[in-house]
Amino acid sequence: MAGENKILAEKILEQLGGPANIADYTHCMTRLRVTVIDQSIVNKASIKKMDGVLGLVEEETLQIILGPGKVNKVTEEFGKIIDDSNEINLKNRAASKKAELNQKNATPFKLFLRKISSIFIPLIPALVASGLITGISKAIIQAGWLAATSQLAMILTVIGGGLFSYLGILVGINAAKEFGGSPALGGLAGILILNPAVAGIKLFGAALLPGRGGLIGVLLAAIFIAIVEKRVRRYVPQSLDIILTPTIALLITGIITYLVFMPIGGFISDAITKGLTSVLNYGGVVAGFVLGATFLPLVVTGLHQGLTPIHLELINKLGNDPLLPILAMGGAGQVGAAFAIYFKTKKTRLKRAVGGALPSGILGIGEPLIFGVTLPLGRPFLTACLGAGVGGAFEAAFHVSTLAVGVSGLPLAFLVITGKVLLYLVGVLIAYAAGFVFTYLFGFKDEMAGEFD
Repeated sequence: MAGENKILAEKILEQLGGPANIADYTHCMTRLRVTVIDQSIVNKASIKKMDGVLGLVEEETLQIILGPGKVNKVTEEFGKIIDDSNEINLKNRAASKKAELNQKNATPFKLFLRKISSIFIPLIPALVASGLITGISKAIIQAGWLAATSQLAMILTVIGGGLFSYLGILVGINAAKEFGGSPALGGLAGILILNPAVAGIKLFGAALLPGRGGLIGVLLAAIFIAIVEKRVRRYVPQSLDIILTPTIALLITGIITYLVFMPIGGFISDAITKGLTSVLNYGGVVAGFVLGATFLPLVVTGLHQGLTPIHLELINKLGNDPLLPILAMGGAGQVGAAFAIYFKTKKTRLKRAVGGALPSGILGIGEPLIFGVTLPLGRPFLTACLGAGVGGAFEAAFHVSTLAVGVSGLPLAFLVITGKVLLYLVGVLIAYAAGFVFTYLFGFKDEMAGEFD
């Protein structure tokens, strides 16, 4: 297997123009993200057709979809080849490439959302692990297999719930780093809001509430402290920088946080939670259909990660998240569409692509199916969205919600609130069926799959 990963890494690198054309690279859960020097010498068509490559997304970086687990191993081999080549200086090339990013994706709103996404993407493994432990432990306790007061139950609760108690600190660290500040000061920005001692502060006759503003407040404070730090550093002598710059930045940010960011963050948080709950309460199945059907286009742009703070705010304010089960139907609609393509096509290469991506899709990682199968084919992507909408309508109708944030698909069932697990799974099956029927009847013909010949 290690040999296969090395061979695939070599093939990808060759079609990217070789080590000398690589400015920077990294990976996320499913994608090898590469910044190249010269786009014109990249053979994108060959990369898309490689066995083991599930798709290619073109944004600021070239994002080669390999699937969960495999992407880590291929990226490791990719890095070894580059390190052995001694042909490039990644930092210098990355700096030069940054000024030449494709302007079509550089709208301020899109760039801002991508920055927000970049803050939360590194936290996904921790969110998934904590969410699953929390969900499983609650299910075991609710089933009566473990007493809530037992030491084991308390240990599991502490292990699973710790992240959600102190998540603001990690968000602050990542936010400050993303906006050019010191990660440690970003962590302090999170502490400013989470600190229980805040309850002893009274402003304008009212006591402050620890955690008021939630992650929205943390983001505002962390971004602000990064900006203040950079501005202050311009005027502070280098010999005094380590003492004066962080001290001034923290002092200014602390005062502004308690006067401005906590109230504003609280207002935005209330608006988000009340707005979404109102939409779902009054919109019902229609709202569920629209939200479910329109989620996949967000995944295509990568902006779906920007929804993470919204999910976390819903959990913080309501104790549960009614949005996540609806959006999870996007992946279920993809799975149904993929099954329809698998049973209908006679092309061996397409069957192999679908078969390779389906297990990930069922487990909640939908990108391999989207970018490797339905999106390149065109119409199946739309019928998958319709199937997702049907599943979303069902989840909304029965008010299914989750206790934490985690991957979608079947594993999300572990996070669903007590008494709604079966309904969530029924919704998944409905989305599978709807995606299958829409795609089989209207969404796919074998002649669409020319690139899989």
